[in-house]
Amino acid sequence: MKLQATKIEDLKGKLGGQVILPSDDAYDEARKIWNAMVDKHPAIIVRCATTSDVVLAVNFARDNRLLLAVRGGGHNIAGSAMCDDGMVIDLSPMKAAIVDIAARRVTIEGGATLADLDATTQAHGLATPLGINSTTGVAGLTLGGGFGWLSRKYGMTIDNLESAEVVTAAGEIVHASDTEHPDLFWALRGGSGNFGVVIRFTFRLHPVGPDVLSGLIVYPIAEAKSVLRQYREFTRKAPDALSVWAVLRQAPPLPFLPEEVHGTGMIALALLYADDPKVGEPLIDPLRKFGTPLGEHVGVQPYTAWQQAFDPLLTPGARNYWKSHNFSTLQDGLFDAVVKSIEKLPSPQCEIFFGAIGGATTRPAPDSAAYAHRDAQFVMNVHGRWEDPADDDRCIGWARDFFNASAPFASSGVYVNFLTADEGDRVRSAYGPNYDRLAQVKRTYDPDNLFRTNQNIQPA
Repeated sequence: MKLQATKIEDLKGKLGGQVILPSDDAYDEARKIWNAMVDKHPAIIVRCATTSDVVLAVNFARDNRLLLAVRGGGHNIAGSAMCDDGMVIDLSPMKAAIVDIAARRVTIEGGATLADLDATTQAHGLATPLGINSTTGVAGLTLGGGFGWLSRKYGMTIDNLESAEVVTAAGEIVHASDTEHPDLFWALRGGSGNFGVVIRFTFRLHPVGPDVLSGLIVYPIAEAKSVLRQYREFTRKAPDALSVWAVLRQAPPLPFLPEEVHGTGMIALALLYADDPKVGEPLIDPLRKFGTPLGEHVGVQPYTAWQQAFDPLLTPGARNYWKSHNFSTLQDGLFDAVVKSIEKLPSPQCEIFFGAIGGATTRPAPDSAAYAHRDAQFVMNVHGRWEDPADDDRCIGWARDFFNASAPFASSGVYVNFLTADEGDRVRSAYGPNYDRLAQVKRTYDPDNLFRTNQNIQPA
C-alpha cells in the first residue's frame, strides 16, 4: 500500500520512537523474525518507545485502513509479528520492569523477552511460570496461555497474570483485571492477540531458585519405547514441583555425551525440580534407571541458566514448521509411531517433544480463562527445523506425517501458540468451548477485526 508522505512525516513528528520504511537501511533487519520461513514486507514499521506511541500507531493503522501486525518478541511460529503491505507495531524497545518484592508482583512491558523477565525477578529469588526458550516474547507467550518448567507447581503463565494494560482498536488505554473489564481480562488469558496491543503485564511471583536442580538424562533411541512407558508412569506420580519433559531427536554434540553417539537417535529426559534441590535429588533418581543412559548432565545451577539451556537449539534464522497435539495420557501405540518418525528425521535439527504439564495447570475450570484445555496432561510439539529452502517439502512432510500418525492417540484441542499459518481450520479447536464467548468479547473491543494477523477470532 502506498502511504502519503505527508501522513508519514506527521506520524514521525509525533512519535517518541522510530518509523522504519522499505527505503531505510534498517528495514530488512527490522522485518526479520525468529522463523525464517516468514519473509514479509510491511509498508511501515513503527518501533514504539512509549504507550502514547502505541496509541498513535493503532490510530494511524485504523484510520488509514492498514493491515496491522504487532511484534512483541517476534517468535511466533506462524509469523504473526509481520505482515505484507501493512503496518507493524514493534514493541521491542518497551522492556521496562518493576518488581514489588513485598507483594511478590512484577509489571513488565510488552516488548520484553522471557530472559528480560527472568533476569529482573531472579535478582530477588522470584519467578513466574514462563516458556522454555528465553528469546520468546512475554506478550505472545502469555496471550496464548504459556507453560514451562514451573507450570506443574504454579500453573500456566495466564494463571499468574493479575492484570494487563491494553490499547484497544479504538485507541483507548484499558486496564483489565478480575475487577476492571473482566470480560477482556478473561479473553486475554489464552485468546492470543485478538483484542488489542498489551503494553504492560502484571504477574504474581513465587520463590524460585536462584539455584535449582535441573538437567538432562539421555538414553539411546533403541530404548525409547521402554523409557517412554516408564516416563508415563513416573509423571503420574511425580510431585508438582518436579517437571520432566521427553525430547526425541539426533544427539547434538553435548560435552557430556560420548563423541560416537553425536548425530545418533536419542531420547532425553529434561527436568527441573522447583523446590529445595536436596529434596529433589532422591525424587529424580528413578529417572536414571529407565535403561542404560548414554550420559547425563544434572545438577544445581542458576534457574536463569536452565531457562536458557535450549536457546542454542532454537536460534533465530532457521526455517521452522510445527505440528502439535494435546494428550490426556500417552498410549503405547504413540510410542511405536514416534520411534518410527525419529528413524526418518529429515534434518539433524528436527525433534519431537512431550511436555508433561498436568499438576496446577489442570486445576482451574475450563471456562475460568480463554485457555480451555485443562485436561491436557502432555503437550506434544513436532518441530521441523532446517536451513535450506530446498528441504521445505521434505521437512514439512515429515512433521505432517507424524502429526497424522499421532492423531488417533490425542485428546481434544491444541495449544494456540503452536499453530502454524496453514492451520486456520484448527482455530476453533484451539479455543475449544470458549470460542463463542471469545467472539462476543471480540465484538465489544474489536468489532472491525483490526487485530487479525493472528489465530483469528471473528467478531460475533
